[in-house]
Amino acid sequence: MNIVLVEPEIPANTGNIARTCAVTGASLHLIKPLGFSTADKYLKRAGLDYWHLVDVIYHESFADFACCYKGGRFYFATTKASLFYTEVSYETDGFLIFGRETRGLPPEILDGCPGTKIRVPMINEARSLNLANTVAVVLYEALRQQGFPGLG
Repeated sequence: MNIVLVEPEIPANTGNIARTCAVTGASLHLIKPLGFSTADKYLKRAGLDYWHLVDVIYHESFADFACCYKGGRFYFATTKASLFYTEVSYETDGFLIFGRETRGLPPEILDGCPGTKIRVPMINEARSLNLANTVAVVLYEALRQQGFPGLG
């Protein structure tokens, strides 16, 4: 599986997501601009000593990312989706795509790129779930559907 963070803003979230990628074998794609330096101490601390286990790929823009993976199966996490994340079948090499912590995915990506829009259910009064938690919830559902390949 592939986790894609579009312009992440909070280093601790990205560090936690990197740790989740490390323990699951998922690749981590970071779409620039990043809201922090990759040398940030909070990013490193959140990822603990797992960084050597993470395949991190940087992309200059979402357009560059999409060009690199034409034909890839994209799953866009957004509060605007009608499908729950549990209502889709995930492909083994699919891309789980998440937006910024403060704004989510921009309309030009959601409307302009083919893929499946998914959401995590929550009460109406809540705006959103923490990004690192959302990534973990969706990634583990995708891995569960695949029988947790390579995980013990």
